[in-house]
Amino acid sequence: MWRTDAPLRLTIDGVALEGHCWGPSPQRAMTLVLLHEGLGSVSLWRDFPAELSKATGCGVFAFSRQGYGQSDPARLPRPIDYMTREAIDVLPSVLDQVGARQTVLIGHSDGASIAAIYSGLVDDPRLKGLCLMAPHFFTESGGLASIAAAKTAFETTDLKAKMARHHADPENTFRGWNDAWLNPAFAAWNIEAVIAPITVPVLAIQGLDDQYGTGAQLDVLGAGLSVSFSRVELADCKHSPQFEQPEQTLAAISGFAPIRDQGRDVLNKSAI
Repeated sequence: MWRTDAPLRLTIDGVALEGHCWGPSPQRAMTLVLLHEGLGSVSLWRDFPAELSKATGCGVFAFSRQGYGQSDPARLPRPIDYMTREAIDVLPSVLDQVGARQTVLIGHSDGASIAAIYSGLVDDPRLKGLCLMAPHFFTESGGLASIAAAKTAFETTDLKAKMARHHADPENTFRGWNDAWLNPAFAAWNIEAVIAPITVPVLAIQGLDDQYGTGAQLDVLGAGLSVSFSRVELADCKHSPQFEQPEQTLAAISGFAPIRDQGRDVLNKSAI
């Protein structure tokens, strides 16, 4: 299925998801799988996947979850445990369909939470590491306030029109994320229990000025892990390290041991 000359179309339980590949196939190198944020999509990764593949020698795969980008719309309202459902019910089939053999999950925001849940709850020998950018393990009042502000922006500014450049149904995309996070029951959402079972190395990257979360998220992550943990905090950086501090973010990911050691090793062996 791997191809870099055109978008992919995956079908998971009757739901069509858009995807895109960069760099060498899973037969030739490690595959880095990108999991986007709460309002993200394939196109909203911009040039990060191509730069990531170039910097690491790995293949990179990104897809838009249901309700995002050009994937099928989501059923609303989303359940409170939608990230757990994505990790358990969808992600394994995505990895199967793309042909992943050795992989590191690279998640941003909601995508980072999904990656952590997957690693903690799904036994997958293909998984060699996690890169978590601005992960959420519990809600914080400041983050919820920023999400409430996003609702006001969506309803009173041209945010919906801007989102339409990247999402087939921006109303479905925004409501699916925003309504779930602002549901009063979501204030008690907590996935710290998935941390201890993680058995692969973890890299966490956090902007010091992140408007959606604080270093407390990385504190609980580091305290709960019994595996190798690398913590990178970036100054002059809000919620998107890959865009606000791209050079430092690429350097941290490229130097992450599972990618540095295994990604290039697989690529070199395939050339022998």
